[in-house]
Amino acid sequence: MRKLFGLGFFLVTGVGLALTGCLDTPKFDDTPSIRFNSVDTLTIFDNFSKTNADSIVITVDFEDGDGDLGISPAERSDTTKLNTLYKEWGNYEITVLERKSDGTFQVRPVSVFEKLFFDTLKRDGKPGPIKGKLDFRQTLPATRFAKRTTVKFRIRIRDRAFNVSNTVETDPISVFLEQ
Repeated sequence: MRKLFGLGFFLVTGVGLALTGCLDTPKFDDTPSIRFNSVDTLTIFDNFSKTNADSIVITVDFEDGDGDLGISPAERSDTTKLNTLYKEWGNYEITVLERKSDGTFQVRPVSVFEKLFFDTLKRDGKPGPIKGKLDFRQTLPATRFAKRTTVKFRIRIRDRAFNVSNTVETDPISVFLEQ
């Protein structure tokens, strides 16, 4: 009986190991793809301006077939090369859309969202599919002229080969913005 149990155990273990070796590597497009996940805000007190400010976190889910997402600190340190390669925006583009009185949303320039970068996501540097979540955190500048405003954010990313993802928008939220 013991031999039969031992044989069954090894048979089940062997089949299990063989099946896990058959899992396919995910096949994602080399152009990154993103999906809106969440947007959260937390009102904080800014000691410098002595007024309230909003800290926001925007989360998107991403997939990329060759895993070439992000910029290393060394790449960011060469600002001349960086500005030549990434002219209008970095590898993370976030556009603020402000709700107007008629209910429509229009682009609102906000300087803290200009030329954004995120770190390299695949540290080993080997090409291959990558999937996960990107969290962007930013505190909006606090001034005594800020007013509660309903906004949403339009987001896209690009990889080191300059393939640009699809564009997604967040749900509307209320934040303090200078008027």
